[in-house]
Amino acid sequence: MSERRAAGDHVYATMRIVLVCAAGLLQFGLSLPPLLVEEYRNRWLAVAAFTALACVTAVCGGWVLRRRPLPGVLVAAGTAVVLAAAFCATAALAPEHRFQAPDWSFGLVGWHLLVLLLDRVRVLVTVLAVHLVASLGLFLSAGVPDRAALGAAGAVAFSAVNVQLAVIVITRVLRRQTQEADEAAEERDRLITRVLLAQQWEEGQRSAVAGQLGSTLPLLAGLADGELDPRDGDTRRRCALAATQLRRLFAENDEVPDPLVHEVTACVDEAERRGVDVSFAISGAAVPVPSQVRHELTGPVVAALSAARSHARVSVLRTDAEVRIAVLADASTDVVTAATGRVGVEYGVYGDYLRLEARWRGKQS
Repeated sequence: MSERRAAGDHVYATMRIVLVCAAGLLQFGLSLPPLLVEEYRNRWLAVAAFTALACVTAVCGGWVLRRRPLPGVLVAAGTAVVLAAAFCATAALAPEHRFQAPDWSFGLVGWHLLVLLLDRVRVLVTVLAVHLVASLGLFLSAGVPDRAALGAAGAVAFSAVNVQLAVIVITRVLRRQTQEADEAAEERDRLITRVLLAQQWEEGQRSAVAGQLGSTLPLLAGLADGELDPRDGDTRRRCALAATQLRRLFAENDEVPDPLVHEVTACVDEAERRGVDVSFAISGAAVPVPSQVRHELTGPVVAALSAARSHARVSVLRTDAEVRIAVLADASTDVVTAATGRVGVEYGVYGDYLRLEARWRGKQS
């Protein structure tokens, strides 16, 4: 919403610069000669009206040329001054000169009102209507005009009002088109960002798969060439580790409500397929955990479960402050992985069992 308002303000600021320049040129280029040469019932009243309009143009120009919105007080006071000046300038004319060349204020006042009320369309149309009705009232107050005078007055009023209404319509169209262009640009930027994020995610997945396969391929090659004995305990442990890592890698790509538990469950399932009796407990509600942190949290789980001989216990504890994954398995300490800067790993040996715990403090990461 703020972007749309900014686009509208930009259009109004640009149009006001054009309008204030037009008002100044029309006032001193077309309205000043009639003021100097025509006869008036009260010339000083007409001069005062001309001066008041020039002051409104100058004051508004100071704000408009800096592309700043007009203050509400200035708009209200300026509108009142413009309407009063229009009435005085028209009243200073002889009745037969109204809506004629000497009546310079009728068409000029509309441009001042456009400068003041461009972004307040309803008020602008209302004030223009009031100005038109007041001018017609003064025109008819001197008596019923003949058909020629009435037709000339109608033509002048129609042309002036049409031009000013056209400016309003053009401004509204430009404002709408600018907003639509800004929305289209924002949507394009969002799509580009999504594409870039998708590409980064895809590259990350390719790197992860390539890295995982890179550690698995030598194992498969050794088994195929007969260099590794499938009956050897170390070979079986390496195969179990590779299988568990692959299962976790596949689980990382799944769209699930609780990714961490989903990845741990994949590791548990792989261990159970090897015949390990695993008990799995979960405590606490799901909390958001970055994918890289999940990878580091489940690393010790993968190592411990792949080395477990017959029994293992896995527990996941989650709070708002931290996430902990504990594993108790009949395995040796050789499988423990080093801790990282974000995930701490603690372990100890209790008889034939290895107990390790991976901990991530979410609020401090």
